[in-house]
Amino acid sequence: MTAGSRGDAAPYTGLGHRLALAGHEVTLVTHGRFAPLVAGSGVRFHALPVDPRAELESPRGRGLHRSASGPGKLLRVVDLARRLVGRLTEDLLGAARDSDVLLLSSSLAPLGHTIAEGLRVPSLGVYLQPLAATREFAPPVLGGDSWGGPVNLLAGHGVALAVEHVFAGAVPALRKRLGLPPLRTGAARRARERRLWPVHHGFSPLVVPRPGDWRAGLEVGGYWWPYDTQEQLPDAVLEFIDAGPPPVFVGLGSATVPDAGRLSAQVVAALRRAGLRGVIQRGWGGLAADGDDMLTVGEVPHALLFPRMAAVVHHAGAGTTAAGLRAGVPAVPVPVQFDAGFWSARLVALGVAPAVVPLRRLTVDALSAALLRATRDPAYRRRAAALGARVRGEDGAAPVLAALARLTG
Repeated sequence: MTAGSRGDAAPYTGLGHRLALAGHEVTLVTHGRFAPLVAGSGVRFHALPVDPRAELESPRGRGLHRSASGPGKLLRVVDLARRLVGRLTEDLLGAARDSDVLLLSSSLAPLGHTIAEGLRVPSLGVYLQPLAATREFAPPVLGGDSWGGPVNLLAGHGVALAVEHVFAGAVPALRKRLGLPPLRTGAARRARERRLWPVHHGFSPLVVPRPGDWRAGLEVGGYWWPYDTQEQLPDAVLEFIDAGPPPVFVGLGSATVPDAGRLSAQVVAALRRAGLRGVIQRGWGGLAADGDDMLTVGEVPHALLFPRMAAVVHHAGAGTTAAGLRAGVPAVPVPVQFDAGFWSARLVALGVAPAVVPLRRLTVDALSAALLRATRDPAYRRRAAALGARVRGEDGAAPVLAALARLTG
């Protein structure tokens, strides 16, 4: 069960496929617009209402761009999510009634855990970000800085309370409906912590080592790669790539932007100033470019495209960050919001990205300078290739399969 953008759904298609190959009957429960992602994977689909793209493009969704700080954006997204979560409850409950185990993303964990408790079925967390409080770094959703151990820990607990607040309007009625006793906001989360509720994280320990102060039951095993049956890039893309030096990919995934035309012009100008060709992905932001040295594409599997690129410029979402690392190519992160700042900082710390170019401060000069460093300094490609080989050697699905075996006995 997961909710959010495409990046909040795609990794579970690959995890689900692995579970299906092991003999499990798997259903991905998420927004209806993502149904095509499971095609051919052996994973069933249960559609949730709410179109996340439509919500991000609504006046309230576009209001996220008016907050310059991580806490400001978090407050706005909490308000947006709280207004929507009640519309998901009925379908989540319907899907759960046909299930023996619930695998819950962080975006739906409080609601899903309540359903699991009420139906008396076991559950397991499957998270894409390191959300548990730690002294080692500040909460990723607040931008990924470190404010010192005590403050990092306090901020982590504060974010956990904010997440519980999202569901504070829906959980009490659901608990009553399922015959569960009422609980104060946050009490269920504390109970999960005391019981060492298991959570597996779908990112590499090479990228984010497991924090030493995490409780037992919180595990980091490796990435879950999106399932894809496509074996070759579209002919137009292959022809463009083969027509010259390796281009640079630019895409912001499911992020929306205030002015797509202006941003597209800046991206094209930066690429040309650096003497680079570009593959520009429209994404939800609507980027586009013209000219023989630029190609605009729609949805193209990153696993096929990124290894052919000189570098990847992206919004540093968890999934796109993972795809770039897997491909073993340098990156230029352009974080937009939420956990993107955290993943951007990781890319720089790992030595596979020369600098972070936040969307709010993006200029032609800043982006072209980062591109020149990423593509002309061989150290970035060398480090990216070495890390990519190690990441590809991990099996992030194996720990989840073992956990399921323990739960199902």
